[in-house]
Amino acid sequence: MSAPGIHARKSWVLLHIGNRRFALPAESVMELAPPVRLHNFPHTSTLIAGVIVRRGRIVPVYDVSPILCGCESSVHRFYLVAERGFGNASEASAIPVNGECELATSEMQPPQENAPPYFAGVLAIENENIDVLDLQELVSAGTDNPAAANHEEARL
Repeated sequence: MSAPGIHARKSWVLLHIGNRRFALPAESVMELAPPVRLHNFPHTSTLIAGVIVRRGRIVPVYDVSPILCGCESSVHRFYLVAERGFGNASEASAIPVNGECELATSEMQPPQENAPPYFAGVLAIENENIDVLDLQELVSAGTDNPAAANHEEARL
């Protein structure tokens, strides 16, 4: 017989963006890639910083820092590549992270009242409440509200 709530525990990848920690479901994370060349090109898509090439695939890089932290990502050490689902399809998407990631097991609680729709819930880990990201909602938030993602389109 297992303790209550044990069956609801999942694995999460904890990541740093800006000076905050966030979480993604471990099953959606494909890899933590070292900094590789970011290919820039002229475009008008909000949040897209460029693309990287990983394992023979072109992966869009979304700088979500303006939405999550209020400022553009200045320094990042890795790209966290995760599967982003929309409808019946999915694609690999990358977000720059500025710290090492770690794996944790916890039970997700509902998001805090008045939380933005890109927070799927909250994890209580080591006396810290860590917001769980819904990557699709987060990327859509930048598309729906371009002012929240006001940053340079292409960086040199």
